[in-house]
Amino acid sequence: MLTRLKVSGFKNLVDVDVRFGAFTCIAGVNGVGKSNLFDAIAFLSSLAEKSLLDAALSVRDDGSHSGDLRSIFHRVGDNCAREMSFEAEMIVPPRGEDDLGQEAKATITFLRYKLKLGYSQDERPSTGGIEILQEELTHITQGDAKKNLPFPHNKVWRLSVVLGRRAGGDFISTQMGEVPLIIKIHQDGGGRGRPNGLLARTLPRTALSAANAAESPTALLAKREMQSWRRLQLEPSRLRMPDAFSAPTRISSDGSHLAANLYELAQSRQLFPGWGENGHAERVYTEIANRLSNLIEDVDEVSVDKDEKRELYTLLVAGRDHTKHTARSLSDGTLRFLALGVLQMDPRVQGVLCLEEPENGIHPARIPAMMKLIHDIATDTKEPVSPENPLRQVIINTHSPAVVAQAPDDSVLMAEPISRVDDQGVRFTGLTFQCLAGTWRDQMPGANPVAKGNILSYLSPFEPHSLIRFPEHSSPAEYPLTRVIDRKEVREALLWEASA
Repeated sequence: MLTRLKVSGFKNLVDVDVRFGAFTCIAGVNGVGKSNLFDAIAFLSSLAEKSLLDAALSVRDDGSHSGDLRSIFHRVGDNCAREMSFEAEMIVPPRGEDDLGQEAKATITFLRYKLKLGYSQDERPSTGGIEILQEELTHITQGDAKKNLPFPHNKVWRLSVVLGRRAGGDFISTQMGEVPLIIKIHQDGGGRGRPNGLLARTLPRTALSAANAAESPTALLAKREMQSWRRLQLEPSRLRMPDAFSAPTRISSDGSHLAANLYELAQSRQLFPGWGENGHAERVYTEIANRLSNLIEDVDEVSVDKDEKRELYTLLVAGRDHTKHTARSLSDGTLRFLALGVLQMDPRVQGVLCLEEPENGIHPARIPAMMKLIHDIATDTKEPVSPENPLRQVIINTHSPAVVAQAPDDSVLMAEPISRVDDQGVRFTGLTFQCLAGTWRDQMPGANPVAKGNILSYLSPFEPHSLIRFPEHSSPAEYPLTRVIDRKEVREALLWEASA
């Protein structure tokens, strides 16, 4: 779970500091650059398993496909920044395995990862001119966990995810100021064992990406957590395809293997230990059908056909007249909704799910059902983490007024351009993420809640008559955590504008 992300020097993200809860809705007009935050998360995820060069080349470059590594650095005119930095606070799984199947157990599960990268004209085949300037992995103590998890949650949830203690110092450290620059990987025993020193300039990949269970299990689990950060771009063409018996049993980021995933859930009783032995498959299919019926009333049954001759799984949906339709005949919105329903049910799905414009293909009248489903995918911070309440997080971005209206007001961040001046006195347009007044983010130091008029521009077809800010010194008690559209002052303003 990603609880906080600081980014500077990556695309148009300069001195950006964003705190996340279990569910976050980022709203912004097209072209403002809100997807760059997803790119930053995806880049960090790629760095946990790929080389510096491959991770950089995997970043979306706005369609230019130039392969120029400088495109991911902040640019003003022809001038390109030479450095970018990231700082991520995360909750990692307590157990896992490395690539060789060795079991790892985290010393502590609340961690902070820092990474600074530089661009060099001295291109090398392994890095393409990108080098590591700093890399650190440290822990956040249980005593500091509450203040570092400011979003609403129960203590029982926090105690179920923040586990263990750290007896020693850092897990990964950098000897700053020394030449040559050395990055050290420390053993989990703290003082026991000599750290492994790596020459930063020659590293083709991050130290974190090389972690193993034997020497650095906590770093390995941080790596596993970052690898689980997925950017979902559900393509209807992929969702419609049947799956071979040998296909992976988890939905891919593009939507592939929906049928195989659903069939696996229906057959694997181990994934649902509390369900018992009888009628397992029928229960899985019934729950998915009931979820889909929130979007389409004429749904009676969802199932997967197993074709032994062709060795194919095919997704089927039947209406109340019992006519079965294959995935090929379903609408784009129905398929995306189905895929999200399967992700919500699958307890193996953990980590961060970044979903772009989830309203695509969904009729406006069905957006409340879609938003409820997306919210249900995220962990319930009122209950302890368990197989029924896995530790997973959802971040969406949108430019849809209907989505913003339905989002809980404490989940909304408005992405807006901001004019700034760099160290050389050059003016540029960056990006800022503003919360709503009275929400938990508004209680953070330096919070600057969004103007009411900026929200109204998403919810009303009328031009706002004023940009009145929310009252100063507001508190969560004055603005209970509801949907944006239910806020009293927003509804009053919308009615006033409609009658003006």
